[in-house]
Amino acid sequence: MKKIRVGLIGFGTVGTGVVKNILSNGELIAQRTGIRLELARVADIDLKRERDVKLDASLLTTDACKIVHDQSVDIVVELIGGLSPAREYILTALRNGKHVVTANKAVLSKHGLEIFETAREHNVEVLYEASVGGCIPIIKSLRESLTPNNILSIDGIVNGTSNYILTRMQQDELSFSAALEEAKRKGYAEADPSFDVNGTDSAQKLAILASLAANSWIDVDEIYVEGITHITQKDIAYAAELGYSVKLLAIAKFGADWVQARVHPALVPGDHPLADVWGVFNAIYVVGDYAGEMMFYGAGAGQKPTASAVVADIVDIGRNIKSAARKRVSSLPEVAMAKRLVPMEEIETRYYLRFTVIDRPGVLAKISAILGENNISISAVTQRERHAESAVPIMALTHSAKEASIRAALSKIDSLDVVKDKSVMIRIEGGE
Repeated sequence: MKKIRVGLIGFGTVGTGVVKNILSNGELIAQRTGIRLELARVADIDLKRERDVKLDASLLTTDACKIVHDQSVDIVVELIGGLSPAREYILTALRNGKHVVTANKAVLSKHGLEIFETAREHNVEVLYEASVGGCIPIIKSLRESLTPNNILSIDGIVNGTSNYILTRMQQDELSFSAALEEAKRKGYAEADPSFDVNGTDSAQKLAILASLAANSWIDVDEIYVEGITHITQKDIAYAAELGYSVKLLAIAKFGADWVQARVHPALVPGDHPLADVWGVFNAIYVVGDYAGEMMFYGAGAGQKPTASAVVADIVDIGRNIKSAARKRVSSLPEVAMAKRLVPMEEIETRYYLRFTVIDRPGVLAKISAILGENNISISAVTQRERHAESAVPIMALTHSAKEASIRAALSKIDSLDVVKDKSVMIRIEGGE
């Protein structure tokens, strides 16, 4: 039986889950793998907080440096999150010849290239399954199972908070603010939810997935990001009438020498697998040139699912240590390719448009003319009857068009005197 000594930095919700998993299922892991996981030391800045797991006080420390410099530690697990000091702890551990497991999407999306190159230089591993999608095995699948494939596209619902809000808006006709407040009460949203609802969290996860799939490092700061704060219950209801669900998607598409990477709300057709992903669940829809269409679905957060993914990474490294097979699968491709990140203005997709106009003859003709001048073709149009309102909504779906053309057309349409409010545009993904 091979003993693997684990040093844990971060004894919060996920860290507690990792400790509980190792203590409760350690014997099961040993039976299945021939390795025995041993907690060497656990570091956290707050050791007085009550936790539902007990550890010998001799294992606890407030000084993470005692872990990254401990020669007896085989694997350092970083679960404090954020950029600093997480980056410094990870790099120090790697330079000391220690393997690293992390769930830190922020540090990987920002400093991943430096981290992975340092691991390669020192012949150690960095595994990070829990950084995207909780316990969903998407990282492992891209790194291993899908190696023979050119990945053609990735479409992911990777933020449970935003998905919960949009679910409540569609299924129960709540406003954005009401759905957000409910998410806070239930613990699905932080007191400051901007990280989730503005798309930042999804962009960090997309940077990791797209870099793996593209064999090319994708800078998170260059990804187009648009959140859900402007989405109204009205547009969600109109979309549902047209057969669509509104989802916050992390989207990547891949060509021979280019990559698209963007995060934004999108209308998803009702017959697409992502349309039925509700609540706080995550799902990632991948298309490979040989594997075809695949859907990865599961809990995207939470103590147990995330801890499961972290411990699975620890076990993977432990197996490699046992068999003296270091870096059996590289954290990133051995040969990186230079690929162009396509600017948002060049993206082509379909669009849902809503115009608020005065109900008089010729208005739709004016709008259609401007769209036509910008090479935008309408596939369907719906106009609400006027009752007591002084203005009426017109909803249009377009055929595939260039983003720059849509923006130019909307700018001109919004300047018309018959248009009474700023036009709404939501992209459509998942079919022509």
